[in-house]
Parts: sequence; structure tokens; C-alpha cells
Amino acid sequence: MRLFDFHCDTLYKALTENKTLNEKTGFHISVDRGKTFDNWIQCMAIWIPDEVRGSNAVELLKKAHSKLINESRMYDIDIIKTKDGLRSDKKASFIFTVEGGAALAGDIKNVTLLKELGVKFVTLTWNGTNELGDGCLVDNPKGLTDFGRKSVIELEKNNIFIDLSHASDTLFFDVAQISSKPIVATHSNSRSITNHPRNLTDEQFSIIINSGGIVGLNFYKEFLNNDCSKASMYDIIKHADHFLSLGGENTICLGSDFDGADMPDDINGIEKMNDLYELFLKNGYKESVVNKIFYENGCYFCKNFDNS
Repeated sequence: MRLFDFHCDTLYKALTENKTLNEKTGFHISVDRGKTFDNWIQCMAIWIPDEVRGSNAVELLKKAHSKLINESRMYDIDIIKTKDGLRSDKKASFIFTVEGGAALAGDIKNVTLLKELGVKFVTLTWNGTNELGDGCLVDNPKGLTDFGRKSVIELEKNNIFIDLSHASDTLFFDVAQISSKPIVATHSNSRSITNHPRNLTDEQFSIIINSGGIVGLNFYKEFLNNDCSKASMYDIIKHADHFLSLGGENTICLGSDFDGADMPDDINGIEKMNDLYELFLKNGYKESVVNKIFYENGCYFCKNFDNS
């Protein structure tokens, strides 16, 4: 089985806990477990918490990049920066992403820094407010700031894709109005299935489809089921079903949120992805569609990595 996962927090967890990306216990993801798949592409995010701002945010970004580069060399893993990086002869590859536009520290010049570090996706906000705008848990959100608008334009000029997971609804629609590139939600589910502000409305999902973007199914209990105590692997199928009913066969991917959120007991690590694959098949999904969700849609989207 081939696996392309658009979001995990393993890099942040390893960095802040002074651990490696190949821990045997205590992590949802490890290099050795990832390499059991026929091909494994993992987006490695550095999370910028809402209390980290300014130079501290930039420093966290740089430390995460250094750790990712050093451990990629240690474990013989490629870093994908262009579509040519999608090599079938590599067992495992990483993509560097940023969860929180506070990594720019309010300075548009830092977009160049992100490009130099090979960042391919930037989640504009986390749950709160930063220099770009308001996240999904802000009361009466104002959307994009002037700096946020400038940042969206500059990020897209530098071929860095805008990730609207965690965005407030106001921020989402502000970005949709000015974006000239595909927009994505790397780890978000359907609000029609689970009524949580972190999930996407049907209108938002359709906007992402029309932009040529992708949406990664999130495994976090709170986003899977309105009663999170009952969340299970099967809820992922429910969200996929709904997105497919909206025409999302070429849009939905996986965005696990491993090592960054509480998972259902039956999908508490990357080794359970084979079980999830089989569950899709048991629920009537064609193997061709499951392969799109698990791998091919992600690879197809990566053709945009070179469209500067």
C-alpha cells in the first residue's frame, strides 16, 4: 500500500520533547513504521502555537527545519520541493510545512526565508489571532489583515500554497476572493457531518474543488464525531462519503493529525492505515478510488509544486 499524509505534528513533538523521528513508543508515527509501506510521503509540519510570536516563532521554524534536514539524512529520506521529488525509487519522502502564519513574524521578507527552507504549505492561522488574521476559535473574526492579504499574494508568488485548515470562516472567504492558486485544507473534515468550526462547510469544500486544491481527512476525535467519545475509524468513512457526494473524488486525501491530536482507539498510529484502507474497501469503495484518497490525489496535486 502507498500512503500520502498531508499533516502530522511528529516533527514538533520530536523537537520539543528532544526525541527523534523514529521513536519506538509514545509517537503515532516513526520512520521505521512509515517505511513498511510500499511508498510513504509524509508532510511534516512545524506548529507555531498561539503564544509564540515574533522572533521566537522564526527561531522555532529554523530549529524544526534543521532537525528535519539532519534526521532525513540520518534515515535516508528525501525532502520533496518540486514535482521531480516524487520518485518511485524512494521508499520514503518528507514535505516541510508550517502550521501557523506567525512564522512570518509580521515581516513579508520572511516569505523568502520559507521558500529557502523548502516550505510548501502554510496554514495561515492556528485557532487564535496572528499577524495575518483570525483563526476558527476567535469570536467575531475579522478575517485577513492588510498584512495577511499581502502575505497570501507573496506566498503564492513564491509557490507556497495557502492552507485554510484552522481558518475562521471570514478568513477563508477573504482568501478565496484573492487567491490565484489552488487552496487547500490539509487536515479538515466536513461540518455537515460533525458540527465543529474547524471543519469545512459544503460551500468551502466546493470552493477548494474549484480552485484545484485538496482536502485531507483529519482523524482527531473532536472533528470526527459530534460525540467524540464514540469516534472511530468508521467516522472517517462518513466524512469521505459526504465529500464524495459533493464531487470530491479527485480532491480528498489524508491529513491524519498524528502526534498532534487525540485519535480514536482503532486508529492510534500509522500502522493502522492498512486497516483503514481495508475498511474503505469493505464499505463498497472501488480500489481505484481508495488509491486516489490514500496516495494518488496527493501526488497529482504535487504537479503544482513547479508552477511558479
